[in-house]
Amino acid sequence: MSQELMFPFAEYWWFYAGFIVFVMAMLALDLGVFHKNSHAVGFKEATVWSIVWVSLAMLFNGGLYFYTLFKFGDANIANDISLQFLTGYVIEKSLSVDNIFVFVVVFGFFAVPPKYQHRVLFYGILGALIFRAIFIALGSLLMQYQTVVMLFGAFLILTGIKMVFQADKPLDPSQNWVIRFMKKHIRVSDKMHDDHFFVKENGVTFATPLFVALIFLEMTDVIFAVDSVPAIFAITKEPLIVFTSNIFAILGLRSLYFLLAGVVDKFHLLKYGLAAVLVFVGLKMVWLNKLFDGHFPIGASLGIIAFFIGGSIALSLAIPKKESSAD
Repeated sequence: MSQELMFPFAEYWWFYAGFIVFVMAMLALDLGVFHKNSHAVGFKEATVWSIVWVSLAMLFNGGLYFYTLFKFGDANIANDISLQFLTGYVIEKSLSVDNIFVFVVVFGFFAVPPKYQHRVLFYGILGALIFRAIFIALGSLLMQYQTVVMLFGAFLILTGIKMVFQADKPLDPSQNWVIRFMKKHIRVSDKMHDDHFFVKENGVTFATPLFVALIFLEMTDVIFAVDSVPAIFAITKEPLIVFTSNIFAILGLRSLYFLLAGVVDKFHLLKYGLAAVLVFVGLKMVWLNKLFDGHFPIGASLGIIAFFIGGSIALSLAIPKKESSAD
């Protein structure tokens, strides 16, 4: 039997609509005002925007806490809901670091100039928001069935174990089926045309390398969503919390990329922390929740996840990666 939701869609559709309007307004402000002219995003600007997005997420979480307190009149429920949002946000934010590795490789492969990277990421994030909304809607329906919960949990455990033993192979976009398909079936220009995704040459429309890079990023995000969305559903069964925490984490992904792109390779042990998180949330779905009468303590979940992520980052910095010497 499925657990009764505290924020059912039929009752809170207006909240979803208002939240989407807020997100669209922020994106319009971002691209239409602050990044109207293409330019390379520096460390200072990335830091400011990272603080903005994190602050908005935390303000939203505070508002969610007080609304829940007002609605249900129980501080314990409000605290639990707030911790669910925070834990989901931390999980998605942590797993999104994998996206940053992909961004670095793809922008290097397609030789995307720094001043055009924000434009590609903007539309990439916009597409990711749509895909995540679809994934979460499907997940909220499927997660009502215990068999599906167990399957997702087992999948996350296997994914985490695979991540530990998987060799670190450099990503080669040229071997990706999406890239090969596009170059075979779509006319692609062999050079950049400023920040345009399409260009006309002699009356014929060509996609630019910028557009190919965008499609590749969209496809990789769909793959990442297969891990991240079930992982957050392991923390909470509330689609509203899954949706908002996921969206806030994605909104800050661009600034996080510009903030960490130059040092992300130093976090060479992070994959082990992410793997441990996936195994943990998988265990929650298949075993731990049952062990704790249906709900593993959310505060303990947040602490365990923070320990794995923070520990792997700290160890990465304390034990620098050995550079392979090429003679």
